[in-house]
Amino acid sequence: MPATASASIGAPAPNTRRRIVVTGLGVATALGLEVDSLWYAVDAGRCGIAEIRQLDASRLPVRLGAEVDVDVLQRRLSEESGEHEDPVVAANRTLLFALWAARRAWAAAGLSLHGCAAAGLDPRRAGVVVGAGVFPAIETMVPPSLDAPDDVLAAGVGTAHRDAWRAYDLGLVSDLLSSRLGLGGPSITLQAACTSGTQAIGEALRRLRRGQIDLALTGGADSMMSLFAVTGFTVLGALSRNPDPATASRPFDARRDGFVLGEGAGLLVLEELEHARRRGATILAEVRGYGASADAYRFTDMDPDARGAIAALHAALTDADLTPDAIDHVNAHGTSTPQNDRMETLALHEVFGDHAQRLAVSANKSQLGHLLCAAGGIEAVLTVLALHHQRLPPTLGLHHSDPDCDLDYVAGASRAARIRAAVSSSFGFGGQNGCLVLTRPPGDPEAEP
Repeated sequence: MPATASASIGAPAPNTRRRIVVTGLGVATALGLEVDSLWYAVDAGRCGIAEIRQLDASRLPVRLGAEVDVDVLQRRLSEESGEHEDPVVAANRTLLFALWAARRAWAAAGLSLHGCAAAGLDPRRAGVVVGAGVFPAIETMVPPSLDAPDDVLAAGVGTAHRDAWRAYDLGLVSDLLSSRLGLGGPSITLQAACTSGTQAIGEALRRLRRGQIDLALTGGADSMMSLFAVTGFTVLGALSRNPDPATASRPFDARRDGFVLGEGAGLLVLEELEHARRRGATILAEVRGYGASADAYRFTDMDPDARGAIAALHAALTDADLTPDAIDHVNAHGTSTPQNDRMETLALHEVFGDHAQRLAVSANKSQLGHLLCAAGGIEAVLTVLALHHQRLPPTLGLHHSDPDCDLDYVAGASRAARIRAAVSSSFGFGGQNGCLVLTRPPGDPEAEP
């Protein structure tokens, strides 16, 4: 159960453990490549879902996605650094998104893009923990005429396409960010399905608290906008077949029928509080708690009793040393699948009790699609922005109430609210669960209840 400590948001964390704050944000999304433009679009209720452009989806039952404008991203990256000319980066959209968001987050934190040394930091005290996916590789590396393993070997694919093979090395995501920014601390790429970004932030938080590092670049990046992925998720029955971009992703709606694939990145710079203060950094929020769990149920289904989600929420609140009534806002996993939304609502009722009816719950996937491994990263970024702007992002497409989904989902339009503390939740494929508790910056008088 959550600790019974005071719900005061400004109170010190348990004991004297190091307090960890957010000082930089970077994004690559279908609604914008800059944090400010993304927030404007989200707050205005815009939807980034449209017809898929990067592959021929004309013969597929699902033709919608939320794609990043890669042409604009590559042009701007080229103007800044020439990075997109690296064949390894060019071969993998996940790497492109991660690099772009990392540069944005690093600069927003007031740090030099020339690396740790130029920023006056000890490189050994700065690391990377990022959740990412590098699927699919086969369809881009193996010629379609090669059917059998012998054909592939005979064609020398492994030699001829070594840059492409390297581009799909999962560890390369964190390796790339570490090398580009000169971060000599831990370099970890974490893969936990749709919970990857959230668990990456949680693991970075733990290393910072232990004093292993003073600063971390963390979050998530992913792209599964491909023929294999679209086909595979369609066969699983996970994707919406609604042809209307405005209502294809409709979390918590009675007529929801699946999620819409998205892509992009959401990265944050986390720092130990006094480290951030010494260098005069702008503090956007505090990462107060983290909880993780596994459903230990079925690989393709969530536990209908929500036991894993409940455990992760309880663990995050306990870690934050906050009672349930201290939470004002929940950035939900909100996939728009019948199973997830019902389960998530059940978990919120169980953990928050009567206070659940006072929670404001938002589902960003209604605007950005499901970014899979990057989902937790971009949703953590938007949770920080909600705290900073004191506004609740909307849940789009919610027009027909599901009796099993009976909370305040901020339907249709954003609104102003007093947000002292918020939870960002991820409940992923295979039963991976992760929850973060974020609060307003330490010392902010508005954080007190």
